[in-house]
Amino acid sequence: MTVQAYRASLLHMLEDPCRAPAEVACAYHADGLLVVDAGHVAAFGGYADLAPGLPADAAVTDLSGKLITPGFVDAHIHYPQTDVVAAWGSQLLDWLNTHTFPAEQAFADRAHADEAADFFLTELLRNGTTSALVFGTVHRTSVDALFEAALARNMRLIAGKVLMDRHAPAALTDTVETGRADTEALIRAWRGRGRLGYAVTPRFAVTSSDAQLTMAGEVAAAHPEVLIHTHMSENLAEIERVGELFPNARDYLDVYDRHGLVGPRSVFAHCVHTTKDALSRMHRAGASAAFCPSSNLLLGSGLFSLKQACDCGVTVGLGTDIGAGASFSLLHMMGEAYKVGQLGGEVVDPMHAFYLATLAGARALRIDDKVGNLLPGKEADFLVLDVAATPLLARRSAGAKTLAEQLFVLQVLGDDRAVEATYLAGRLAHRRDGTAHTPGEFAA
Repeated sequence: MTVQAYRASLLHMLEDPCRAPAEVACAYHADGLLVVDAGHVAAFGGYADLAPGLPADAAVTDLSGKLITPGFVDAHIHYPQTDVVAAWGSQLLDWLNTHTFPAEQAFADRAHADEAADFFLTELLRNGTTSALVFGTVHRTSVDALFEAALARNMRLIAGKVLMDRHAPAALTDTVETGRADTEALIRAWRGRGRLGYAVTPRFAVTSSDAQLTMAGEVAAAHPEVLIHTHMSENLAEIERVGELFPNARDYLDVYDRHGLVGPRSVFAHCVHTTKDALSRMHRAGASAAFCPSSNLLLGSGLFSLKQACDCGVTVGLGTDIGAGASFSLLHMMGEAYKVGQLGGEVVDPMHAFYLATLAGARALRIDDKVGNLLPGKEADFLVLDVAATPLLARRSAGAKTLAEQLFVLQVLGDDRAVEATYLAGRLAHRRDGTAHTPGEFAA
């Protein structure tokens, strides 16, 4: 394939801006050139520096006035909950019983799972999300359908079958034995295919027995390439219930730790009410957190302290948490994170917001050697953002005097309309005008 080059403003993050000076944490070129060869980044830098060295047959696309960033990484999302987005109701436990569990029962049907997976991945790409850590349902078919659809798009996706053997509808429960068998079978079936990864996925401590949590830890230990993905400390009533079910545990984190589920491959969604002590233990273990501001607000769960987690050294990625979250857009989630910070007496600056949605998410998912920024050698997953996508966005962008101000405008006003194009491994996967490659061309 001919070398592809894209002229635009370029932005990516190199370090956590809370731990490194801006000039170290961020690389920005107002007039930049991104060079892509064989699905990987060949060069990222100033146009004047790189253009003279392009091969004579390189195809150059002029996107002046647009902003190219790495593809967004969603650190926590449920694809079977797409149809309960904007479901009215109460807080977490009641919301699960009223909306989520009925919706998830439909995923026993493969045709339903296939249709939902196709819509879900199309929506991710439309919103600029190129990698994600995804919950399936208890049904093996749900994960098969999602992986098949992601493989057809050549998408970097990590997902897992839910483990849930108690305190849930009978149609959504497995057993220790069937949970192990299905998880092992899915790992065997999908390991090493395309850009897919697996996550051992107990829903949360309330819905898994001691025996099942032990099994989950054993499977994770037997497969060092998989992640561990679950929920923790999202809601006060949930935390109280965990305390009743595990009276001998030191705290919620300790429940998982006792079963071998806390380590460098662990991603805990929410952590809204996690103490400094527990966060420090997460840091020592290398575990990560997924900050899901929209769902935490919608379900009234509480205000996650990004500052506290960062002060404790925990890697934090940004998650939409569809369907309790109200949008697939990580641009929108950046704005929601700012609002949560404001309510908690903290300030989330735009550089940190873009870090959360890109490199931090990739670090949480242990894929930052492949994606998360656009360093040479990385997979060329990137976005073309239109800073004038709406009349208001155009007006505010025109008045922005600094990069930080421009990014904050995108953080607060941006959504799927600002995503002009999404590329996976250097190939067009979504364009705002509706044209893109046909799913299936990468599946061979």
